[in-house]
Amino acid sequence: MDELGHVRGSTHGPGRDRASREGPGSDGGPGEDGSWRRSERQRERERLRRRSDLRSGSIATASTVVFIVLAIWLVTTSPGWPRVKETFFDLGEFSGALPDVLWGFLLNIKIFLIAEPLILVVGLLVALVRNLHAPVFYPLRALAVLYTDVFRGVPTILVIYLVGFGLPALRLQGMPTDLATLGIIALVLSYGGYVAEVFRSGIDSVHPSQRAAARSLGLTHGQAMRFVVLPQAVRRVVPPLLNDFVSLQKDTALVATIGPLEALRQAQIHTAETFNYTPYLAAALLFIVLTIPMARFTDYLAARSQRRRGV
Repeated sequence: MDELGHVRGSTHGPGRDRASREGPGSDGGPGEDGSWRRSERQRERERLRRRSDLRSGSIATASTVVFIVLAIWLVTTSPGWPRVKETFFDLGEFSGALPDVLWGFLLNIKIFLIAEPLILVVGLLVALVRNLHAPVFYPLRALAVLYTDVFRGVPTILVIYLVGFGLPALRLQGMPTDLATLGIIALVLSYGGYVAEVFRSGIDSVHPSQRAAARSLGLTHGQAMRFVVLPQAVRRVVPPLLNDFVSLQKDTALVATIGPLEALRQAQIHTAETFNYTPYLAAALLFIVLTIPMARFTDYLAARSQRRRGV
C-alpha cells in the first residue's frame, strides 16, 4: 500500500484521533454511517444560546409593550386629548377623504417612478464628469461642480417653485406646462446633485490600484471605469442611494405647492372644506406604508454589506 494509504489506515485522520482522545465531551465527529454528529458539549452550547435568545426576546417584548402602554396612557389622559381626537382622529372624515387621497397618492408614486431613473442617470453622468482629470475637460468639470453646489445648497421646495413658475414664464417653444412634469424636473435637478456626490464617493472608494491594473492590461480610461471601477462603486453605494430614494418618495409631496392633485393637495382640499385635519393623517399613513419597507430593505443591504467586509 502506498504512503497515503498507510497513513489512512494507521491514523484514520487527525480529527478522528483527536476526537477519540477527547472523548464524549469533544465537538463531535463522524458517526458510524459517516454523517457528522454533534457532541454533548455542542448540544449544550446550542441549548444555552436558545435560552439566552428567548430571554432577550421576552425582555425586549415586555419593555416594548410597557413603553407603548405608557405612551398611550400619557396621550389619552392629557387635557387636550378630546380636542386632538376630534380634529385628527375622526373616523368619518378619514373614510370620506381616503379615496381621494389614495387617488392622489398614485400620482406621487408615478412622479417617484419617473424621477428615480432620471436622477440615477443625471447623478452618474455628473459624477463621471467630475472624475475627468484631463485639462481639456476643465469647463465640464467646473460646470458639474457648480451644479452640485447650487442644487445641494438650495432647498428642494425653492427649486420646485423656481422651476414650476419660472420655466412656463419663459414661454420657450416646447417647454412643458404640465405641473406634474415640472415637479419631476425640479426633483431631478435637486436630487441629481445629492446622488452625484454619492456616486462620486463610491468611485473614489475604489482603490487606485484597480484602475492602474486595468490600464496595464490595455483598457482605456472609459473601459476601466465601465468594467472595473463602476461595478464595485455601484455595489458599495446601494444603501445610501436607497436612503436618498426614501427621502425622494416623501418629497414628492412638495410638488403640491405648484398645484398637482397629489395626496397632500387632496388632503388640503378636504381639510379646507371641513376644517378637520384627519385627511392629513390619511396621507401620512400612505407615505408610511410605502417608505417603511424601503427603509428596512436599506438597513438589510447595509448590514449585508458590513458582513461581507467582516465588520
